[in-house]
Amino acid sequence: MTIRILIADDQALLRGMLRRLVEATPGMEMAGEAATGAEAVELARTQRADVVLMDVRMPELDGIEATRMITADEELADVKVLILTTFEIDEYVAQAIQAGARGFIGKGADPEDLLAAIEKVAAGEPMLSAAATAALMTRFRVHPAQSWAVDDRRLAGLTPREREVLALVARGLTNEDISQRFGLSRHTVKTHVNRAMNKLHVSERAQLVTIAYETGLVQPGTGAGIRITGETLTTGNHQWAGGRQS
Repeated sequence: MTIRILIADDQALLRGMLRRLVEATPGMEMAGEAATGAEAVELARTQRADVVLMDVRMPELDGIEATRMITADEELADVKVLILTTFEIDEYVAQAIQAGARGFIGKGADPEDLLAAIEKVAAGEPMLSAAATAALMTRFRVHPAQSWAVDDRRLAGLTPREREVLALVARGLTNEDISQRFGLSRHTVKTHVNRAMNKLHVSERAQLVTIAYETGLVQPGTGAGIRITGETLTTGNHQWAGGRQS
C-alpha cells in the first residue's frame, strides 16, 4: 500500500527537502504541498492524503487549528496528522493531541525516524518523539491533576478493564503489548480502547494519554498507578469490582 503524504510548511526550502525524501522512499508518494494552514485543510479535502506533515507556526491559519479542522471533518476521517515542528514544547504537544493529531516529532529528527513516524501514523498508531513525550510529562509534573487524586466523575463510565487499558495506553503500550500482558486477543483490546474513546468523547488514541494524566489515573514517573487483584481494580484509594466502586 502506498502512503500519500501532504507537506504543510511555510518554508519552501524545507518543503523541497521533505518532498525529495518522500519521493525517494519506496511505498510513499506526494499528495501535495501547502504553505499555510488554510491551504493544508483545502488540500487535505481535495487530494486525499493519508498523512499530513503539519508545521505549527504558519501564516493565515496555524497548524494546530488546521489539524483541528481536518480531524473534525467526518469526510476526512482517514486523513491522519503528524505534527512536524522545530518546537517540541509541552504547550504545542498538548494542544496538538487535543486537536486530534496522531503524532508529534521535531524537525531535527533523523530521516529514518521521520519515515518510521509516518509509517506508524499511517497505520493508525500514535507516535510521540522522545522530546515530545518528555515535554508532556513535564507539563503534568508542573501542573498536577488534583494532587493525583483520580477524577472518578470523568472516568465513571469506564469499566475496570477499560480503566486498566487506558492506563496502559498512557504508558505507551501498543494493543499487542496489552494483549500479551493479559492474555487477550488484539481484537478484544482494540474493542476496550474504542469503547473508552467513545465514552470519553475523543477520536484519537493519543487523546486518551492526555486524559489519563489529566484525571490522575496515571502519574508521571510512577508507572500506571493501578493494581489488579482478581476481579478488583485498585486505583489510589479506590477499588472497583464488576464495574462498580466498592
